Amino acid sequence: MLPADIYLQAHDSGDDDETTSPTDKSELHCTIKDLSLKLDDLGTCNDLIAKHGAALQRSLSELEGLKIPYESSEKLKAVNERATLFRITSNAMINACRDFLELAETHSRKWQRALQYEQEQRIHLEETIEQLAKQHNSLERAFRSAPGRASNPTKSFSEGSFLTPKGEDSEEDEDTEYFDAMEDSTSFITVITEAKEDRKAEGGTTGSVEWTSTDNVLDNTSLVPKGPPKVKRRVRIPDKPNYSLNLWSIMKNCIGRELSKIPMPVNFNEPLSMLQRLTEDLEYHHLLDKAVHCTSSVEQMCLVAAFSVSSYSTTVHRIAKPFNPMLGETFELDRLDDMGLRSLCEQVSHHPPSAAHHVFSKHGWSLWQEITISSKFRGKYLSIMPLGAIHLEFQASGNHYVWRKSTSTVHNIIVGKLWIDQTGDIEIVNHKTKDQCQLKFLPYSYFSKEVHRKVSGVVSDSQGKAQYVLSGSWDEQMECAKIVQSSPSSPSSDGKQKTVYQTLPAKLLWKKYPLPENAENMYYFSELALTLNEHEEGVAPTDSRLRPDQRLMEKGHWDEANTEKQRLEEKQRASRRRRLEACARGCGSEDEKETDVYMPLWFEKRVDPHTGEMACIYKGGYWEAKERQDWHMCPNIF
Repeated sequence: MLPADIYLQAHDSGDDDETTSPTDKSELHCTIKDLSLKLDDLGTCNDLIAKHGAALQRSLSELEGLKIPYESSEKLKAVNERATLFRITSNAMINACRDFLELAETHSRKWQRALQYEQEQRIHLEETIEQLAKQHNSLERAFRSAPGRASNPTKSFSEGSFLTPKGEDSEEDEDTEYFDAMEDSTSFITVITEAKEDRKAEGGTTGSVEWTSTDNVLDNTSLVPKGPPKVKRRVRIPDKPNYSLNLWSIMKNCIGRELSKIPMPVNFNEPLSMLQRLTEDLEYHHLLDKAVHCTSSVEQMCLVAAFSVSSYSTTVHRIAKPFNPMLGETFELDRLDDMGLRSLCEQVSHHPPSAAHHVFSKHGWSLWQEITISSKFRGKYLSIMPLGAIHLEFQASGNHYVWRKSTSTVHNIIVGKLWIDQTGDIEIVNHKTKDQCQLKFLPYSYFSKEVHRKVSGVVSDSQGKAQYVLSGSWDEQMECAKIVQSSPSSPSSDGKQKTVYQTLPAKLLWKKYPLPENAENMYYFSELALTLNEHEEGVAPTDSRLRPDQRLMEKGHWDEANTEKQRLEEKQRASRRRRLEACARGCGSEDEKETDVYMPLWFEKRVDPHTGEMACIYKGGYWEAKERQDWHMCPNIF
């Protein structure tokens, strides 16, 4: 999803000018000197005009004194009058040029003083910012080396995490903006024990469960590796052009507005649509393929939770904004051969932007969702709130999971390095067994000892008993540990109490794939993302791969892409006007006349029995139409 990529692309600063150098000053003085010389030349020309004009006047006067025929005399008088007018006009021009020269000489000194003042102020501001940055860095290093900080990052006693904090010399700390520490960042404490230790219940909830090699479903050695695809697909796209564009110059007038209603050039986009970004969540589909074989619903919940977190791993560097899909735009991912699934997305609403998604896997699971993106620009940061429930069902067991996405925030819109964070809570519920998983995405905090981008959570069974602890980071990996005993901790100084979970050693659930080579020049696309916009035969004429502005942008033709984007947007507005006019003719009430009635082609509105909300559900027919290559029902949107 968007972070995004949101998703927005901008430079590190709202000011693209370079610092004025001595060379710039010398060039400025040379320009002023050249202007003065040109003005002197103009003054010389004016003097020559005055001199030769006077000579011409005298010559004409002498001709009038000669004895010549009457007709010639009249012509000489007319020429003399015109010469007089020319002399008067020349004198006026001479006086205007003289006034301009005097005014330019007077104001040039003022301009030089004002320019010098601006240069001094800019240098002073840059020195101040540099000094503040050094003080910030010193304060951060002093805090990290303070005696109160944890000195042993490998200790087995941790609060809500099995992962160690990043090292003191982590490069990402230098450009990171931090929030204040959150209270109660974790509501539990974990203590790791040995797997074969003889454990007895002592005052807490018991659990003498052995974690043996037979638990191979959650064993990291059995994680499915990513093998080579059966169909050769592209591994790179054209490098991103280095176009300079000021984000703040566009966004400063958009504070408080809905992001989808802000006209943005493609310079802030990445060459993928929101439908393709939604499909990108399936990159770690093997977690669900593995979950099919779980006999325990709580073990299956662990893998489902890891899958829900993995969808954010592609957003850490993706600050660019995906293309807003056109109404009726679709995107298919027909990968039964290598991924074992078929995915279809359709843009079912434009304002607010809403996309319906359905996935079928031949391994025995289905996923569907309708996501509406709500986004607000707050001046310093951009908040993206995905609204709508995600459904996952395993056919064999009938386990039906429902969860919602967390909030994404893009920081440093005005100044600084853009970075994205995921915050909030995710609750995953198995509506068949009533198992639950509570996940917490912790925001960055300058004063926190926790690992960056940390995610922690607890999986509980239908009786509310905690069975597994989950821990990791949304951009790297997730682990789970089986709980063998739980008990309340001693009250802290503020009277608050946490639960202590005694667990077996953690096992890896999910780990992020490395990015392709040269990813930094290809919008930080993953291997799957690089293939999403690859041209394919037989797709619907509404498919995102056929969108012309997006294709032009991918090829690096950004000016042509912006022109094409404006054409498509105007075409979409004209289609909406036609629908409103048709509705106004056929509808009765005034409210109905103002409603943009659009019927999705492959999805239909139904009441979700689990959430009670209206949602777009796949009604079938797309893959059959593809097999017949019968697309007569598709609208002409491109």
